[in-house]
Amino acid sequence: MMKFRKLAEIGPIGLQPWAEEKLSGYASEIIRYSTLPESEDELVGMIGDADAILVRTQPLVPASVLSRCPHLKYVGMCCSLYSKESANVDIDYAEKHGITVYGIRDYGDKGVTEFVVYSLVKVLHGYDWPMWRKRPKEITGLRIGFVGFGTSGQMTARLLKTMGAEITYYARSAKEDCEKEGMHYRPLDDLLEESEVIISCLNKGVILLHDEEFSHIGSGKIMINTSIGPASDMTALRRWILDDSNTFISDTAAGIGDIYQEVKDRKNVLCPDASAGMTEEAYDLMSRKVLDNIERMLSM
Repeated sequence: MMKFRKLAEIGPIGLQPWAEEKLSGYASEIIRYSTLPESEDELVGMIGDADAILVRTQPLVPASVLSRCPHLKYVGMCCSLYSKESANVDIDYAEKHGITVYGIRDYGDKGVTEFVVYSLVKVLHGYDWPMWRKRPKEITGLRIGFVGFGTSGQMTARLLKTMGAEITYYARSAKEDCEKEGMHYRPLDDLLEESEVIISCLNKGVILLHDEEFSHIGSGKIMINTSIGPASDMTALRRWILDDSNTFISDTAAGIGDIYQEVKDRKNVLCPDASAGMTEEAYDLMSRKVLDNIERMLSM
C-alpha cells in the first residue's frame, strides 16, 4: 500500500492513542498541531506542503484555503459528514480540483440512545428533577414521535419500543423494516400533535420546527433534541420553553442554539452540555473509521 508523503493533523482530532500509532504506517512524515488556527493564513501555513490532512468539525477549510495548498490530495474528516452543505470543508471545490474528502458516520449512536433513556426516566419519575406529571410515569404506553429517522433515531426508537413506548416517526419516506416492527410513519403535523414526547434526530443544519410546527406541538410536552445543532427556529423554541409546562432536553448547548445562555438555568431545561455520543467506545469506532478511510484512499 502506498503512503502519504506528509500528513498534518490540524488541531485536536480525537483519535485514540493506538490509532495515532498506526498512522505512522500511512505517511512518511506526520505533523501534529495541538491547537486550531486563528486565521486562514495560519491554516495554510499549518498545511504547508502536506498531501493529506485530518480535521474535525473545526477549523473551516474553505476554497480560499484549499486553493493555496497545491500539494493537498486528501482531507480526512474525523467527524460526521452528513452533507456537503453542512461540512466545514468545501467539498465541491475539493472534488473539482482533485482533492478527495472522506468523512465518517454512525459512531456515537449508542451513547445518544442511552442519554435519551436516562433523560426520560429522570423527568418521568422526578429523579433529582421536577416530575413531568403529578405521579411517576413509565415509558410503557408513552407516545413518542421521532422527527428524522436515520441510524440513531431508529436505534433509539427500537430500544424505547422494547420498553413499551408507542413509536411514530416523520422522515423523507416510510421505512419498510420499521413499519413491520410496529413503528409507523406519520405526517409531521399529525406526529407533533399526537406525540407526548418529540425526539428530533436531524442532520446538522436542518431546521424543521418553526412557529407553525410548535403550534401543533402545543403545551405539556417533552422535546429531546439529539441533532448536532438546533432543530428549531430560535424564536419559536424560546417561546415554547418559556411555557413551564414544557420540558426541553439536549445533551449539548449546541443542540439548544443561540438561546442557551438565556434558558440553560430554567427548571424545565435539562442540558448537561456534554456530548452523549462521544464515549470511549465511540472514540474507538471513530478512530477505526478514520483509518479505514485512509486505507481506502491509499488503495485507489
